[in-house]
Amino acid sequence: HPKRKECEDCVKIGARWVHLRTCQQCGGTRCCDSSPNKHASKHAHASGHPVIASGEDGERWMYCYPDDAFAEY
Repeated sequence: HPKRKECEDCVKIGARWVHLRTCQQCGGTRCCDSSPNKHASKHAHASGHPVIASGEDGERWMYCYPDDAFAEY
């Protein structure tokens, strides 16, 4: 799954996003919780895929929703 520079769910509905997050289980790229639609966290809760990584250039961190845990790498 190539790293996309857009929120795949926002694109479908013509919405905008602030930052991108990439699901570490399926590779999907969705918008952050600062974005109006919060697609990354919605995906995590609906799919059971708990960990995202920043999709922003120069950022190297991951976040686990159920554990509320943040880690840089």
